[in-house]
Amino acid sequence: MELQGKIIAVLPERSGTSARGEWKAGSFVIETHDNYPKKMVFDVFGADRLAQFAIKAGEELLVSFDIDAHEYQGRWYNSIRAWNVQRMDAAAAAAAAPVAASTPAAPAAPAGGATAPFPPAQEGDSADDLPF
Repeated sequence: MELQGKIIAVLPERSGTSARGEWKAGSFVIETHDNYPKKMVFDVFGADRLAQFAIKAGEELLVSFDIDAHEYQGRWYNSIRAWNVQRMDAAAAAAAAPVAASTPAAPAAPAGGATAPFPPAQEGDSADDLPF
């Protein structure tokens, strides 16, 4: 899967030692440029990938990631891991962003020549013609 957006937070790196040896991971928050922006936190595992991607706050990125879940003590947790990161041109990202929601849109015409569910009021019709 892929998501394009702006990095709004770089969380502190985590590291430790497991049965397989030393590990290092970093978490980042990306925000989309949709009418209703979405935020997603994703992880990058491995010191080599952290150095390769070198993600900084404010960058426009296209993040390729995998989603998985695991169970721990009867509860399930999501895991979103990035496997590729591409830098995007800020001008191209702004051009790809949708038009602002505050822009008024013209009402859509019915498709296929369909008519409105209620006919328009005729001259001489009472404004209050309810049957009750």
